[in-house]
Amino acid sequence: MKLKNQKRIAAQVLKVGKTSVRFDPERLSDIKEAITKVDIRGLVRDKAITSKPRGSQSKSRLRKRLIQKRKGRQKGPGRKKGKKTGRLPKKLIWMVKIRIQRDYIKELRTKKLIKVSTYRDIYKKTKGNYFRSKNHIKLYLTENKLFENVKK
Repeated sequence: MKLKNQKRIAAQVLKVGKTSVRFDPERLSDIKEAITKVDIRGLVRDKAITSKPRGSQSKSRLRKRLIQKRKGRQKGPGRKKGKKTGRLPKKLIWMVKIRIQRDYIKELRTKKLIKVSTYRDIYKKTKGNYFRSKNHIKLYLTENKLFENVKK
């Protein structure tokens, strides 16, 4: 029994693809006799012709990806969009850096490991972005022998 044309017309009527059209196996003789769109519409009303339910999007791949992201994977240059400053603003990076450096030199001053004059000098240098990091300040102080009593 060839029902190729009926399937094509039913797909048009139901507004789905040909593979999504289902025929009731008990009513195949009725479906074979239907040759017009009106006939097909009647069979759709009688539930002799139906369409498969639309499949939803699978979340299995998403879940796998989330597990990998939690491990720190899939975060390389190929995943990144925009500039470095688009992901984390320059100002925020500066704020974090300067706060760490200022806290460190304040701590050295309160513990009396550096003089107040040295503190002022280093404070201005940090403000002028002279130091890369907290460790850079330590290195600078040790190389220039600016620590007071105890070497840190």
